Amino acid sequence: MFLTDTDLEAIALTLRLASVTTLILFTVGTPIAWWLARTRSRWKGPVGAVVALPLVLPPSVLGFYLLVTMGPNGAVGAVTEALGIGLLPFTFWGLVVGSVFYSLPFMVQPVQNAFEAFGERPLEAAATLGASPLDRFFTVALPLALPGFVTAGILSFAHTVGEFGVVLMIGGNIPGLTRVASVQIYDYVEALEYGNAHRLAAVLLVFSFLVLLVLYSWRPDRRRV
Repeated sequence: MFLTDTDLEAIALTLRLASVTTLILFTVGTPIAWWLARTRSRWKGPVGAVVALPLVLPPSVLGFYLLVTMGPNGAVGAVTEALGIGLLPFTFWGLVVGSVFYSLPFMVQPVQNAFEAFGERPLEAAATLGASPLDRFFTVALPLALPGFVTAGILSFAHTVGEFGVVLMIGGNIPGLTRVASVQIYDYVEALEYGNAHRLAAVLLVFSFLVLLVLYSWRPDRRRV
């Protein structure tokens, strides 16, 4: 076969992780993006810097601090154990937490830019017609920002698929539980199984190219002449 059963298992886990992470990011990232786009608070700069931090922070650093925080001696670990959830490191949901933090800027920044692009006038017009703040958000802001949401969703999903350092630090390398496609490639290289590594890497390469092709080809706001 082109891919082994272990490869398919790793790909399935990767796609599951990317799907769950993207859905959570839509929920968490949208209010953050909205606040950053509309606020004039002095905290906008620091909050924006924290959101963008994964863009420049080494994945191993982020993964290490998340591992410590979610571990038995960490604040989050103490809470999850008290709630009977158990510790999150080396579990699928630990991977989800790490992926949400690591892919957060890929969700927030495109959505924030989309919110900023249409300005205040459409919202003010809706307000004069009696629309409440919630109505203005759902009936005006969200439709106008739809291209930004599509871009953010695609980028967040693709970025999660390509993660390595964070997921390795938090999840380790447990087959069927935390071994995603990038870690599977790493295993092949360590074992000098370059043929298997080539095949799985080619799948991720083609996927990444198709994602970029869609992003650079799809421009719903581009004027046709």
